[in-house]
Amino acid sequence: MENHLLDEMEREYTFTDQEIFTKIWTRPRAVLQYVHDFQYEKFVAPLLVLAGIARAFDRAADRGLGDSLSLIALIITCLISGGLLGWLSYYIYAALVSWTGKWLNAHGDTASILRVIAYAMIPAILALALLAVQIGIYGIEVFKADGDIYSGGITANIIFYGSAVLEIILGITSLVFCVIGVSIVQQLSTAKTILNLLLPILIFLGPILLIAFLIGSFGG
Repeated sequence: MENHLLDEMEREYTFTDQEIFTKIWTRPRAVLQYVHDFQYEKFVAPLLVLAGIARAFDRAADRGLGDSLSLIALIITCLISGGLLGWLSYYIYAALVSWTGKWLNAHGDTASILRVIAYAMIPAILALALLAVQIGIYGIEVFKADGDIYSGGITANIIFYGSAVLEIILGITSLVFCVIGVSIVQQLSTAKTILNLLLPILIFLGPILLIAFLIGSFGG
């Protein structure tokens, strides 16, 4: 009887490759706990590459790169820069989270944090499919600072803005998964985990933005 219960518990706690990607939506804590406990590395590298590509497209839209690049050139640039260098930003961020976590008496090394962040990015990576839909409707206009993303028909606009809303929801979902995963690794409460995820941004990005602001002020 005891062995039977242990077998049932092990099956409940074990996820197949497919289940990692399907059950993370409904049981993120259990899946990310499994990823951490068993050091599940199988898809970490490709997930980080895809997450880097997704982030590169986001930056391209935010910076209005469509004003200076053709659609093909922009896509190639995002694929190459995001695929080759995008993962590096996640590694640096994981290292900083590990470092600042020590101030909060947290556990977890860089590799452990990076692992759960990679799987937490699954929703954000899925948003690439929605971006493809948006590009299919408005093309390069999606990446222009003042792109014309209003002139389509009613159906096109419903699809476009519906996909944009879903993209935001997927991004928020990835952030929630990231908080869950890092809290598991670092053994912190949700509030402390959120604080620790913000600390690297506040400590390193804050001074950079301040310097940029001062340079801009004096330069003007």
